[in-house]
Amino acid sequence: MGYGITIRVQGDYALFTRPEMKVERVSYDVITPSAARGLIEAVYWKPAIRWVIDKIHVLNEIEFTNIRRNEVSEKASESEARRRMNGTTTAPMYLAATEARQQRAAMVLKNVDYVIEAHFELTPKAGPDDTEEKHYNIVLRRLRRGQNFHAPCLGTREFGAKLELIEDGAIPQSPLVGHRDLGWMLYDLDFSNPRDIQPRFFKAEMYEGVIDLTRVEVKQ
Repeated sequence: MGYGITIRVQGDYALFTRPEMKVERVSYDVITPSAARGLIEAVYWKPAIRWVIDKIHVLNEIEFTNIRRNEVSEKASESEARRRMNGTTTAPMYLAATEARQQRAAMVLKNVDYVIEAHFELTPKAGPDDTEEKHYNIVLRRLRRGQNFHAPCLGTREFGAKLELIEDGAIPQSPLVGHRDLGWMLYDLDFSNPRDIQPRFFKAEMYEGVIDLTRVEVKQ
């Protein structure tokens, strides 16, 4: 296992959308490993390293609430974007949100509070100067200073996240007791074939408020 960090993540609302819900947005019960990885990558990401989530501690009771959100009913066309990239047209390309806006209901989490334990590993893209100590010191410095590449969020951009580095190893005790079966949950996306990106899932089991991802079996 590579160099590890522990961070606390808090927010008023969160939405980790279940992919099986096609129309209305419904959140998973807890943050997904891919969303947790995205939070850390918002602080520090480089091609030379790959973040791996080890454990997720759920510090608050799982609570849901219903809201309505403005969304757009269409998306930008890839073929139109390629036409402009290739210079076959110079017509402006845009998506008019005011013309394609619609309201959709969403079942979101509220008052979320997590502790995420993670580590990074060097990738084949790492060069001779990419040492584990170097990247570890950089991410610690950025977390201490509150620096990030883009604003970390809890599933969607409007749900901002507050990140805090835990350095003394003192993880707060979760109020959740016993075992909870959270069902199948999205683990991450497999980008090994960019033309055929595949989702990967795992059976989420929470014991005493902790999901131990070092013991799960990931399936396509």
